[in-house]
Amino acid sequence: QVQLVDSGGGLVQPGGSLRLSCVASGIIFGFNTMGWYRQAPGKERELVAVITNGGGTNYADSVKGRFTISRVNAKNMVYLQMNSLKLEDTAVYYCNVRIRTTIYWGQGTQVTVSS
Repeated sequence: QVQLVDSGGGLVQPGGSLRLSCVASGIIFGFNTMGWYRQAPGKERELVAVITNGGGTNYADSVKGRFTISRVNAKNMVYLQMNSLKLEDTAVYYCNVRIRTTIYWGQGTQVTVSS
């Protein structure tokens, strides 16, 4: 039932910032996480950041200190604020929701960091 739509990607220079957004339809209930994954060309999809329903967060080492994940439960939304972007951050970013063992994915939004 849960459907995710992510957005906010684009072209940005190194050192710049972007804010990704994801809105979920349906009800996200109980123990759950919302997060962001990314997949760069020639690479496997990797976890970027996750946030629990209680607000606990976890980040990949490569983005720690630069990216911030947040959520607004009343609006079924999750955000990823990306600062100090690097060339290696270029990837398709996917919103993700996990409810127990069931996962849902957004369609992906392209982030390109280039000078």
